[in-house]
Amino acid sequence: MLKKTTKLKNMILERRALVCPGAHDAISAKLIERAGFEALQVSGFGLSATYLGLPDMAFIGFSDVVHFTKNIIDSVGIPVMADADTGYGNSINAMHVTREFIKAGAAGMNIEDQVFPKRCGHLEGKQIIPIEEMVMKIKACKAVKDEIDPDFVINARTDAIAVHGIEEAIKRGNAYAEAGADLIFVEAPRSIDQIEQAVKEIKAPVSINLMDAVVGGKTPLVPIEKLKELGVGRISIPVGPLFAAVKGMVNYLNEIQGGKLAEGRTDLVAAFSEFKDLVGFEQFRDLEKQYLPKFIE
Repeated sequence: MLKKTTKLKNMILERRALVCPGAHDAISAKLIERAGFEALQVSGFGLSATYLGLPDMAFIGFSDVVHFTKNIIDSVGIPVMADADTGYGNSINAMHVTREFIKAGAAGMNIEDQVFPKRCGHLEGKQIIPIEEMVMKIKACKAVKDEIDPDFVINARTDAIAVHGIEEAIKRGNAYAEAGADLIFVEAPRSIDQIEQAVKEIKAPVSINLMDAVVGGKTPLVPIEKLKELGVGRISIPVGPLFAAVKGMVNYLNEIQGGKLAEGRTDLVAAFSEFKDLVGFEQFRDLEKQYLPKFIE
C-alpha cells in the first residue's frame, strides 16, 4: 500500500488539477472525504476563524495548529496537506515545523514567503521576505523531509504577485523549485493569462488557490477542466466549506430567532441519524457490546 505522502506526490505530478478543499475541523474533513475528494488542505484561515474567532493574521500558534491538524489527519483516510504559514520563524524554526507535521501524519505542507506575521493571501497589506531567505528555508525543510520521508510534499507559496507582479512570482517559483520544493503555490493570480504563464514558465507543478463561490477573492473563477487542460498540479478551495457552514448556521439561527422552532425544516439541518453515522457512533456501540461488562441497550 502506498504511503499517503507518495499518493499525494504522484497525484500532483500527474498535473491534472487535483482539487483539495479546505478543512477547518474533523467534521469538515470527514465530509470532504465522503464527497469523494482524493485529498484535502487544512485551512489556516479556517483554524484561526473557528478556534479563535480571529482573522488569518498569525494569531494562532504552531502548537495549536499541529494539534488541530493531527485531529483532522486522524479523522480521514485521504492525504492531508498542512498549513505551515511562514514556517513560524527562520529556517531552523521551519525545520522543526516540517518534522512535527511529518510526525503528525501530514502528506505535505504549504510554506510561504510572506513576512511574519503573515495574512491571508487574498487580503491587502502583504509583504514578502528576500528570495534568498526563502530559498534557504526551503532547503532546510527539504533536509528534514529527505531524512524522514522523501515523498513528503513541500508546497512553496509565493505572494509576490501582489507585491512585485507575475514576473517576480515566476522567478521565485523557479528558485524555490530548484531549492527542493515539490509544488509551487502561486498565490492570487489576477487572470487566467497569469495562471497559464506561471504553469508554462515554472519548472515544477503549480498550485492555484480558488475562492470558490466567495465574493472578494483576487483570483478569477476558472473552470476546473480549464485548469486541468492548462496542466495545473493542484487546486485548493480553502474556505468554501467554512463559508458554507457559516451560511448554513445563519440560515438556521434566523429561522429560530424570536422563540420559533424550525419544525419541518429538514432542508436546514442534517438528520440525527446522519450525524451519528458521520462520527461513527454505531462502531463505538459495537465496541461497548464487546468490551463493557454490562452493556446497556
